[in-house]
Amino acid sequence: MASVKASPEAQLRLLELADLDAELGRLEHRRRSLPEHAELSRLEERDRELRDETAALQAREGDLRREQGKADADVEQVRSRITRDRTRLDAGQVNSPRELGNLQSEIESLLRRQSDLEDVELDVMERLEAAQSRLKDAAAERSEIAAEVAALTARRDVALAELAELSAKASDRRAAVLAEEPADLIDLYERLRAQHGGVGAAALRRGQCQGCHLSLNTVDLNAIRAAAADDVLRCEECRRILVRTDESGL
Repeated sequence: MASVKASPEAQLRLLELADLDAELGRLEHRRRSLPEHAELSRLEERDRELRDETAALQAREGDLRREQGKADADVEQVRSRITRDRTRLDAGQVNSPRELGNLQSEIESLLRRQSDLEDVELDVMERLEAAQSRLKDAAAERSEIAAEVAALTARRDVALAELAELSAKASDRRAAVLAEEPADLIDLYERLRAQHGGVGAAALRRGQCQGCHLSLNTVDLNAIRAAAADDVLRCEECRRILVRTDESGL
C-alpha cells in the first residue's frame, strides 16, 4: 500500500494542507458567487437594453420632428391660402357670381383640407410627445441603474477585499506548511488533489476514510496496522493519501 515515505508529523501536516486547500476553495467559490455579481450583470444587461432603446427613440424623435415640421408647413400653407381667399372675398374683389361661388367653394375645400392636416399634425405631435416621454423615462431609469451599480460595486469591492485578505492569510499558511513537507510527498498530494476534486489527502477516523466516507474492510485495516509509521498509505477505495490519526481506531 505504500509508495512514498514520510514521517507521521509530515503526514499529519497534509491534513492541515487539505483543510487550507478546502478553505481556499470555499473562499474562491464565495468570491465567484457573490450576489452582487449576478445583480450587476442584470443591471448592466438592462442598461444595455435601455441604451439601445434610447438610440432607437432618438432616431424616431428626429424622424417625428421632421414629420411635424412638414405637417406644420402644410397646415400653414393651407391657412395662408384661406386667409388670402377670405381677404379677396371681404374686400369685394370678386364681382362675378360664378367666380364668387368658386371662391367660396375653394374656401370650404381648404377648410376641410386644413381640418385633415390638423388631424395629421395632432397625431404626429402625440407620437412625438410619447417618444419624448419614453426617452425621459429611459433616461431616469438609466440614472437609477447608474446609482445602483455604484452602490453594488462598492459593496462588491468591500466583500472582495475581505475575501482576498482571508485568501492571502490561508495562502501564506499553506506556503509555510509546504515548506516543511518533503517534495515527493507534496508531488503525490498535488497529483491526487487534481484527480479527486481538490482533496488529495484524508484522515482515517474510526476505520473510515474521510475522503470517500467509506469504511475500510478488515483486510485493509490489518494491512494499515502492520504498516510502518513512515509509510504513506492510500485508501483502497478512492486512492487518496490516507493519514493515520489518534482517532483512526487501529
